[in-house]
Amino acid sequence: MKKLTTTSKKGIYTCRELAEAYLKVIEEKNPEINAYLEVYEDALAQADVADKKFKDGSATVMTGIPIAIKDNILFSGHIASAGSKILENYTASYDAFVIKKLKEAGAVIIGRTNMDEFAMGSSTQTSAFGVTRNPLDMTRVPGGSSGGSAAAVAADMALVSLGTETCGSVREPAAFCGLVGMKPTYGALSRNGIIAMGNSLDQVSPFGKKVSDVEIIFNMLSKYDKEDSTSIPDTMRNAKTTNKKSIGIPWHLFKEGVDEVVLENFKQSIEKLKDAGYKIVDIELPYSKYSLAAYYIIMPAEVSTNLSRFDGIRYGFSADGANLEEVYKKSRGDGFGKEARRRILLGTYVLSHGYHDAYYNKAVNVREKIKEEVTQALTKVDFIATPTVPILPFKLGEKLDDPVSMYLCDIFSAPANLSGVPSIALPSGHTKEGLPLSIQFMASHFNENALFEIGKKFEKIRE
Repeated sequence: MKKLTTTSKKGIYTCRELAEAYLKVIEEKNPEINAYLEVYEDALAQADVADKKFKDGSATVMTGIPIAIKDNILFSGHIASAGSKILENYTASYDAFVIKKLKEAGAVIIGRTNMDEFAMGSSTQTSAFGVTRNPLDMTRVPGGSSGGSAAAVAADMALVSLGTETCGSVREPAAFCGLVGMKPTYGALSRNGIIAMGNSLDQVSPFGKKVSDVEIIFNMLSKYDKEDSTSIPDTMRNAKTTNKKSIGIPWHLFKEGVDEVVLENFKQSIEKLKDAGYKIVDIELPYSKYSLAAYYIIMPAEVSTNLSRFDGIRYGFSADGANLEEVYKKSRGDGFGKEARRRILLGTYVLSHGYHDAYYNKAVNVREKIKEEVTQALTKVDFIATPTVPILPFKLGEKLDDPVSMYLCDIFSAPANLSGVPSIALPSGHTKEGLPLSIQFMASHFNENALFEIGKKFEKIRE
């Protein structure tokens, strides 16, 4: 990204020319990949504004950079549907905080990308607007729920992109598309203007091909937002002191369900890090094995609450009915897809009278134990490393009838989301068939800089 910006400053090409180059690639590739749901008509006008910033000296490192945004991030005057029929014609009335920052920097927001409906999925197959294909293998999924944002970068249809994470929704697509994906500390990036799935878990998260690109986006967007109650004030963003050399490995979590090629690649990656001077430490995270179970109680409960506002009355899709109850039923029944309805039902059940204590409260208590043990472990080691996902990118349609198998894709993602610590996914090689492999690192709260540092070192030693 720095090289491109420097080239622009030298006047070798303009921001408009750069945007036009990406728009041409989108025109060629997007009909098959379906990464973009919409390419914004004002993209070139944004590029013209960026060119003026170079002329008046106000350009930043992000000025003129083509960036794609996930379809659940509000951009005033543009549709934000969250991949759902129920919001297919909803036009945002204000900018998300991260969009405001991108505009201030002069970035070119080139379009909105496909996603699993309301971010519910691990494959970008539950969108109401068709599946997205993996640019590295068109027969396979790009991961989800931010699969459109990942595919756009992997196919050179955007230089960088924004997704959101609730549980692995950026790190998993990064792994499946051979990209770098960062899940920041919860509260580091404002959620203001993000269509909510699970409030205590949702986070804006960036994609890029290089660690340095993701670092630039994170540093630009990581600001306190007084309009977001979950945004952490700058004075409280204190990272733990680290020597950045010790890596904890919870080997006990890899005993089953991990593809042999994934595990072997992970072991090879750890050996490379060991040869590079990192101290490798075996650690135990006994509660973390319950992360996915706790997540799939807490998340649907929050989904049930958040999606109750879509009733066919106030905004969004509305079906005709003989009475109010029928309007509700038809609007929600026709407006929500199968996966969204499944999670709403599950969440409503776990919050219902007689089950709230048995399921939801217990899951919240388990979450606190997981947060406590992850935080404690990161006082003894600088990083925790695992494979990003336990499997390789799977075929389109392969797991649609097996939701539990789909959910297991998040098994290594959940501890970071439940504990709120930052995590970065990095390409770690390829299979003989050319499919991407990935490793992830977790660090203590607000220690993103340490993750960027180990990420850059790993980029140098992985080959």
